[in-house]
Amino acid sequence: MITIREALEPDYEAIWPMIRDVFRAGETYAVDPRISKEAARSYWMGQAAKTFVAVTDAGIVGTYYIKTNQPGGGAHICNCGYVVDPRAQGQGVARQMCEHSQDAARALGYRAMQFNFVLASNAGAVGLWHRLGFETIGTIPDAFDHPRLGVVDAFVMHKRLVP
Repeated sequence: MITIREALEPDYEAIWPMIRDVFRAGETYAVDPRISKEAARSYWMGQAAKTFVAVTDAGIVGTYYIKTNQPGGGAHICNCGYVVDPRAQGQGVARQMCEHSQDAARALGYRAMQFNFVLASNAGAVGLWHRLGFETIGTIPDAFDHPRLGVVDAFVMHKRLVP
């Protein structure tokens, strides 16, 4: 059973190892792999409208944030970032967080969700986002220097949240 709730400040001690390892791997996020714990806190929790955690009996197994994608006239579209603990991958955590994030985004007044930089090499995420109704609306050629695969494309993905 997975419960998703808003993150509390003390939760960062469990969030940090998850996002640290993802950032350090340098395979899915365009974040400096050497990012400090405090800079990562600002990125994941400080800039977000809200940050959430996915919790099971094993503790925090995933996290996501929602933030405004662009200011001013673009403020009705949000952006999200998701990380699942490797020990919980393949258990539907990302799906549940994405579904939850869409409801949370609607509650915050957002009318659409846009992922600005989904790496083409991240087939699991691309497939899941498509299954959840996101469309690939653009491709950024040679956008990311992947540490194992070399230069890969990135997708811009979008989903309207309200009619």
